[in-house]
Amino acid sequence: MVRNFLKKIANRTRIGFLTAFFLLLISYILTYISTQKIITQDHWINHTNEIIHNLDNILRYIKKGESAFRGYVITKNPQFIDEFEQSKTDTYDTFSTLDSLTIENNENQNNLDTLHDLIDQNFSGTEKILSDFSAAQTITPGLLEGNGLGIEATKNIEKYVSKIRDAEKKLWSVRSKSVSEYSVLIKILNIISLIVAILLTFSSILVYNKENKAKTEADKKAAEFREQLQNRVDQLAELNTELIELRNLEKYAVTGRIARTIAHEVRNPLTNINLSIEHLRSEQDLTESSAMLFNMISRNSDRINQLVSDLLNTTRVAELSFSEASVNDLLDQSLELARDRIELNHIKVEKNYDEDICPISVDVSKIKIAFLNIIVNAIEAMDENGILQISTSRKNSMCIIKISDTGKGMTKSEVSRLFEPYFTTKEKGNGLGLANSQNIILGHDGSISAESELGSGTTFTISLRIS
Repeated sequence: MVRNFLKKIANRTRIGFLTAFFLLLISYILTYISTQKIITQDHWINHTNEIIHNLDNILRYIKKGESAFRGYVITKNPQFIDEFEQSKTDTYDTFSTLDSLTIENNENQNNLDTLHDLIDQNFSGTEKILSDFSAAQTITPGLLEGNGLGIEATKNIEKYVSKIRDAEKKLWSVRSKSVSEYSVLIKILNIISLIVAILLTFSSILVYNKENKAKTEADKKAAEFREQLQNRVDQLAELNTELIELRNLEKYAVTGRIARTIAHEVRNPLTNINLSIEHLRSEQDLTESSAMLFNMISRNSDRINQLVSDLLNTTRVAELSFSEASVNDLLDQSLELARDRIELNHIKVEKNYDEDICPISVDVSKIKIAFLNIIVNAIEAMDENGILQISTSRKNSMCIIKISDTGKGMTKSEVSRLFEPYFTTKEKGNGLGLANSQNIILGHDGSISAESELGSGTTFTISLRIS
């Protein structure tokens, strides 16, 4: 009887194990299918982003062609004709890429046909104006009228580009939703797998209670596996953090290259404009009206030059003079510089400093500028009676500084562009403060990131190496 009883228990155990095995197998199969779905949707999300990027490039090349056209009308420099032809070539090359990307979307294909006609009209109209101007060498009423038609054509192009972009954004939204749904499904399947594994373990313990030694050994191996798994998870988390920092550095480097390219491409025409203005001033007897126009051109030229200089300064590697200092003292000194703003807005400052934190090696004046920019940004993000929280702590060899506000917060898209030059969410901001802070912190071999939610404020996290 005991033998039959044990046999029944063994049979039930086998059935339990087989049932659990099939449940886990089904769970893994569904997880694999869901993962493949996510990969597919991610491919189409990237496909949508590529279409939107090419649409933006078309607008950029068309506007570049218009700038070249105006530059030729103003300076009569044949170089602008070459730039116009290059922009035309770039536009049609980009359009060909866009056409191949949307080959399976009939709606966008119809919109692209209309867009192609508008682009043809725009470039043909501009080429006719250039031809007439080259022959007459003067601005005629017909030229002005043609320019007006060109402007209208550009608006129509922007309209259709916006229409195609909106359609792609809708597809992007649908695909993103699908990715989220499959992610939830994977989580559910993982939970089911975990529950099945727990039940299976519990059943094994009840059935094989007498085999305590084997169970203990199995538990020991499982603990070692969990520890190894946790170590791998920790390593992956560290690698992911490093990857994010590397991407930020790459983005920063790309921004620097773009800034230098813009500076080169903008300053050369500006030099020609300034030389032309000075030449015209010296050759003509200026009336009050013409002098005012010349001065207006010079002022705006100087303003553009200053904007280019500011952009370069935010992406240029700063020259640093290092010395050891207490991060807590540096933060207090930065707060003192912002005291007027804090008192004016009745901001409450809460400090949570680690008093035993080691000193850091920094360029004192520049790091205080970086801290001050972030503190001022936090103050301006809050209404009166807001709370500014500043904390310092140590993690391994890094000094961690957190600066938080209770402001209105930002969307994820705004946070992703937070350190881009000239991007700002403030009405009177120039968008260079945080870009400059990032430049300084990266120059110290540190890192900076931001977390924010609408209505929940924003937190900046800065990491600097301890001396």
